[in-house]
Amino acid sequence: MNGSDVTGGHLVSLIEGAIDRKRFHEQHWEGSFWDYLSIVERNPGVCRNAFQRLYDMVMSYGSERYRLFKKDLVRYHFFSDPLDHGLDGIFGLDEQLMTLVDVFRSAAEGYGTDRRILLLHGPVGSSKSTIARLLKKGIEAYSRTEPGALYSYVWMLDAGAGPSEKSHEFVCPMHEDPLLLVPAEARAALLAKLNEAYATRGGRGKLRFYGDVNPFCRKVLNDLMVHYGGDWKQAMTHVKVRRISLSEKDRIGIGTFQPKDEKNQDSTELTGDINYRKIAQYGSDSDPRAFNFDGELCIANRGVCEFIEVLKLDVAFLYDLLGASQERVIKPKKFAQTSIDEVIIGHTNEPEYKKLQSNDLMEAFRDRTIKIDVPYNIRLDDEIKIYQKDFGTHRIKQMHIAPHTLEVAAMWAVLTRLQEPKKAGVTLLQKLKLYNGKSIQGLTEDSVKELKEEAPREGMEGISPRYIQDKISNTLVSAQAMEEKQINPFMVMNELEAGLSHHSLINDEDTKKRYREMLSVVMGEYEDIIKGEVQRAISADEEAIRRLCSNYIDNVRAYTQKERVKNRYTGKDEEPDERLMRSIEEKIDIPESRKNDFRQEIMNYIGALALDGKKFEYNTNARLYRALELKLFEDQRDTIKLKNLVSSVIDDQTQQKIDVIKKRMIEQFGYNDRSAADVLNYVASIFARGDQKGD
Repeated sequence: MNGSDVTGGHLVSLIEGAIDRKRFHEQHWEGSFWDYLSIVERNPGVCRNAFQRLYDMVMSYGSERYRLFKKDLVRYHFFSDPLDHGLDGIFGLDEQLMTLVDVFRSAAEGYGTDRRILLLHGPVGSSKSTIARLLKKGIEAYSRTEPGALYSYVWMLDAGAGPSEKSHEFVCPMHEDPLLLVPAEARAALLAKLNEAYATRGGRGKLRFYGDVNPFCRKVLNDLMVHYGGDWKQAMTHVKVRRISLSEKDRIGIGTFQPKDEKNQDSTELTGDINYRKIAQYGSDSDPRAFNFDGELCIANRGVCEFIEVLKLDVAFLYDLLGASQERVIKPKKFAQTSIDEVIIGHTNEPEYKKLQSNDLMEAFRDRTIKIDVPYNIRLDDEIKIYQKDFGTHRIKQMHIAPHTLEVAAMWAVLTRLQEPKKAGVTLLQKLKLYNGKSIQGLTEDSVKELKEEAPREGMEGISPRYIQDKISNTLVSAQAMEEKQINPFMVMNELEAGLSHHSLINDEDTKKRYREMLSVVMGEYEDIIKGEVQRAISADEEAIRRLCSNYIDNVRAYTQKERVKNRYTGKDEEPDERLMRSIEEKIDIPESRKNDFRQEIMNYIGALALDGKKFEYNTNARLYRALELKLFEDQRDTIKLKNLVSSVIDDQTQQKIDVIKKRMIEQFGYNDRSAADVLNYVASIFARGDQKGD
């Protein structure tokens, strides 16, 4: 045996090891009609309708409740896309997804929403298609699990689909539940029995049958009943039941319909068409055996049918949707109305929906739709997650993405989607931070609620995530990025601004001007962020900050207890160092009038920790820790001579200190050597210009 054979054998075993044969056999189970009745008796849930199955699928992944801005919300884990490790994960739309799942629940209970078209409405790039894709992917995977199992049947007949033999298989073209073959007069008693068992197992709503079998199966069943003189049990011996797995690729239970040119499309694509090759065999174009029940609404039976840009469809198609939603029937050419059981989901954008609203002739369609708004993200952290999914370190290996690069792009995107606050004294940037859960002095949760209520359409306009993704991609392949092997916020912001000139969806110059102004706001915020990081890197000497904290606490204790404090160097008792205490307190905006209260709060805090057996450390109190950092930065900045960075000559002592700062920035904030040097140089240039904002 040569080496290639050994390698090949190893690869074969590797492939075989990944195949679960037991699961394959379970998913391809076959049996008689009577075997299926035994399955139904044990587990009535196998004959749930499409909405019940879809709702149970979503709930099977679990959920969590949380409270945001005095509102109870639910996060459904399914929409994080556990199937593909977050590939199609949706962020920041928990409230809208709650509305969608509530519709599924109502439909599963049979409260009427199961007779509606679900219309996802929102701006381009707001994840409408992703939601539909997730649902199709989820129901497909669910059908392969034991809780999501469902069954259909094939007829065993002669070559001409007649009753004389059982030599040829004819698959039910619409993958219907075998229980639809039960005579109408026996269904009520059967359903009563099944629903009793279904309720005890915690089933949602009631099991129901929709209409009758499709025209092909109806003819076959009628022919068999005639052949056996009305003996239904004998007719059922021609039925073989199979477990089916829903599959968009195999066109079983999942359909997708997309508008095309009017000349190349007609409504038969929804309801099926005549098979002209079989007319000669069966003698008539109205014989169901000469008809292909393969339209999207036919093959999507028992699952989900997605309509891409549904309002771009020709009116003839929308007429088909009226019956498909309200009456759950379709009308194939030359045949009686045919029952269907499926979830119909369409999506559309703002201009198309406005056109629908202004069209009085489409009143019936509007009445049969449930509109669910899908806006853009207006929470910064959720917007960042969208870009981390595509450009995070787990995907971009060869290029360093400097800290805050994705953050500034996301910040700008969210700012363009927010409406100017009417509340006095609140800026757009503050509004962004409030929505992101940050506390701002003087503003409460009620303030956030007011801001949201005054802007009900917030998120329905603005920059699309696709634009941001495109510009980040452009930056990654730019000549500068390829040379430096990194991208930074400045490069991305330049690309975002340059792209506005030829943005295909923004024709209004005033809007472009406003968006450019928002880039300046983001730049200012970014400068504050990196100045804060440089400050923390400079003042990250733990021993120095611990000494400063200890000195401050000794003086505060003496001050609050009206005592003197011992000078550590001279050993003499002195008055508390008011200048030291104020220099620290001023860093966090403690006014002179509140210094006594603040100092007493600190001592009370230390006392409370001591009662709990805990020790006060320099970083225990977040506000004091920030004040100590800023004070230490102020003390050390001049000794490090940060401004000298912009000069061409740096002495060895300063260079050593700068190298220590760079190392801290790399370890603490995720920079590499080059991006840390760039930020230090930029912050140094700010100080060199005399810009003391935020110091």
